[in-house]
Amino acid sequence: MLGAEYRLAGKKVYVAGHRGMVGGAIVRRLARENCIVQTSARGEVDLRNQAQVDRWFEANRPQAVFLAAAKVGGIHANNVMRAEFIYDNLAIALNVIHAAHQFGTEKLMFLGSTCIYPKLAHQPMDEGQMLQGPLEPTNEPYAIAKIAGIKLAESYRRQYGRDFISVMPTNLYGLGDNYHPENSHVVPALIRRFHEAKVSGAPSMAVWGSGTPRREFLYSEDLADACVHLMKSYSDDGLVNIGVGRDVTIRELAELIAATVGYTGAITFDASKPDGTPRKLVDVTRLTGLGWKASTSLADGLRQAYADFLSESRRAA
Repeated sequence: MLGAEYRLAGKKVYVAGHRGMVGGAIVRRLARENCIVQTSARGEVDLRNQAQVDRWFEANRPQAVFLAAAKVGGIHANNVMRAEFIYDNLAIALNVIHAAHQFGTEKLMFLGSTCIYPKLAHQPMDEGQMLQGPLEPTNEPYAIAKIAGIKLAESYRRQYGRDFISVMPTNLYGLGDNYHPENSHVVPALIRRFHEAKVSGAPSMAVWGSGTPRREFLYSEDLADACVHLMKSYSDDGLVNIGVGRDVTIRELAELIAATVGYTGAITFDASKPDGTPRKLVDVTRLTGLGWKASTSLADGLRQAYADFLSESRRAA
């Protein structure tokens, strides 16, 4: 539901996870809000440590919090680092949400993930489908940690009257993404691999899986704009999906990224590798009803993401 407008101007606004793709995009978007942006370096405060988090909140007293910090990765990382993904993400959610309550934060936004929805959820996935079926096994630990974060925000809201809200971004890509060769998500992984295949002159490039699963992709700067919009205008314990309302097959995505990068070799698909959830498309009816929709096309977003990858590669070199 729409709430009374929450004004960010002049407020101390903490972005937890500012060095990540999502947190960085939120920091850039907040530059237009005339607020005081607060961040914490990893060496300054370990968000998995309650005592350190409490000390930081007590000293800095943020009035609004975007909880974008998380341990994230692609299907391979989620599957092989299961203990790290559930422990780190549970600890971050527990510590930051509790500290926000303890030290009087006026408003908090918890950023979840659409992996909270059942593996075989009805498509498109509306917010009411959480906990309505088994999760995708490869990322179940991460999903459970995110569900716990949602329930934490909801519980502090219901018991203590805290204005804590949760949003569910769809699959993300964009500026400052993680291009690790094994632990990245599908878009940055394919950008890196197609670029390397082009540079090496490889005659073909294999993509994990059958190519048939369908996925929705949201540009990071659009997500940040949606988050700021909802922070200012939304107040309820119900989730809000953030997406574009359209999806593509992994095959179509691979072909679009190859064209963006300029790779002209053959694209093959390794069906021995896991596909994950057959389809992930979010229902954005609630979001559009709250007055927001994405403005960046997938083709335009991928061009900007590839330019950012090239810039990062030059800096690293």
